[in-house]
Amino acid sequence: MHDSRTHRGPRSGRVARALAAVALSGGLVVTLAGCGSTSTPTDSTQSGFVSGDGGVTILPVGKRPTAPVVTGPVLGALDTTMTTKASDGKVLVLNVWGSWCAPCRAEAPDLVRAAAATSDRAEFIGLNTRDLDPLQAEAFVRSFAIPYPSIYDPAGKLLLEFSDQLPPSGIPSTLVVDREGKVAARIIGKTTEATLVGVIDDVAAGK
Repeated sequence: MHDSRTHRGPRSGRVARALAAVALSGGLVVTLAGCGSTSTPTDSTQSGFVSGDGGVTILPVGKRPTAPVVTGPVLGALDTTMTTKASDGKVLVLNVWGSWCAPCRAEAPDLVRAAAATSDRAEFIGLNTRDLDPLQAEAFVRSFAIPYPSIYDPAGKLLLEFSDQLPPSGIPSTLVVDREGKVAARIIGKTTEATLVGVIDDVAAGK
């Protein structure tokens, strides 16, 4: 992976205009949409939860940790389970969200469009956290016509499995996992269609 780059293709320039790549001494490439802080409280009913500013962290191919694989009940069909693992050699996009989270509501339409735009190369899975009433989470899914499934994690226990990659209090957040099952990128806070599609395109291309 290069320390800086321009995303190409039909959405040329969509991420390059919004993001700047900075190489750190440990080999980590951090692309920031802002200061990267997660200290601003969300507009939510969940005390103690914070949202970042959509900063993107991208890991070079040789420095990517293996992504945790967790299994949990499917929102809307709690008697069945699913696993956070992409099928058919696709990139995995794992989005952590809650119906109580204002930034989650704000980014939902972008996630829906990004999932549609990358359906041939990425599989989206949601991780619904801290929704004690699954009916509220299901209403969120219907309201935004979210086409991909979510694992229901009301106590946030499954989210803790990702604590090395995601701050447990950072909602929403998104992980992009490459075809080898390695964490390739993370986004803390609300993301956009352009940012997410650009990251997926790079990871799917082996960058």
